[in-house]
Amino acid sequence: MKQQRIIQNFEVVLEPEDDGGYHIFCPALKGCHSYGATKEEAMEKIKEAIGLWLESAKELGIVIPERETVNVETK
Repeated sequence: MKQQRIIQNFEVVLEPEDDGGYHIFCPALKGCHSYGATKEEAMEKIKEAIGLWLESAKELGIVIPERETVNVETK
């Protein structure tokens, strides 16, 4: 039987490092961080990290935190 694939969207934050490259993390998934020499590499690595985080969470029975977005009006 073929497993159904599920696509989920996660916000990630890219932070330029002083020495070059990018620290990237997923705020919704505690401890899910990675690094890349370029933005593109960092994005690929965080996708892998998120996949591994989700796989481990499933095996350990960890519930994925609820995610919401809010709109903030500024002047």
